[in-house]
Amino acid sequence: MKILAVIPARGGSKGVPKKNIKPLGNKPLLGYTIDSANQSEKLTTTIVSTDSEEIAEIAKANGASIPFIRPKELAEDKTPTIEVLKHAIRFFEDQGKFFDAICILQPTTPFRREGFIDEAIDKFIRTNADTLISVLPVPHQFNPHWVFEVSDAKEGKLKIATGEKTIIPRRQELPQSYYRDGSVYLIKTEWITKHNTLFGETIGYIESASDDFVNIDTMEDWLKAEEIARQYK
Repeated sequence: MKILAVIPARGGSKGVPKKNIKPLGNKPLLGYTIDSANQSEKLTTTIVSTDSEEIAEIAKANGASIPFIRPKELAEDKTPTIEVLKHAIRFFEDQGKFFDAICILQPTTPFRREGFIDEAIDKFIRTNADTLISVLPVPHQFNPHWVFEVSDAKEGKLKIATGEKTIIPRRQELPQSYYRDGSVYLIKTEWITKHNTLFGETIGYIESASDDFVNIDTMEDWLKAEEIARQYK
């Protein structure tokens, strides 16, 4: 399977200014994801998609390929990730290069265990899933079977979010549930180009390690990442 890995790294960042190139431990944040991708034996091609010349230069210095500078209109706060992927796919298709699947590697989840990307690819191929995502377990108190939605705001009434009429009484009876952690996404290319979605009919998963997981969006997240990064020296 030919797989294109895209590391999206736009210049604008409000929660943590310039976070993609901000030093974290002994390298810029972006460098952790570049290193993980370069260690993979199963990714066909890996690129950084950025609108910033500064990020491009730092990414190159850390071993990344930068085949283009992303147009500014595809680097706004509300630009959907799928548009960034379609831009990269078109770029390579114009050169006669085609990929069976796309792998999204977000720099904001920098810590992946060694071999994790290839483990994900192996499972993606083995299960023939349309999409595979990395996940972490949902704590039992937030399990969707124990979550409520407002059914009548005026009367102050709730309903079980899953639509069930009676609640599961015991924690031990709750089905295991997960949330996507953003570390790895694998999507068959046709679902992006033909169906305009990152999620196909079948969704596989691989569980990340929770001990060194962080998704950096705020300065609080950054401080947690600094603690973890000390282990990577």
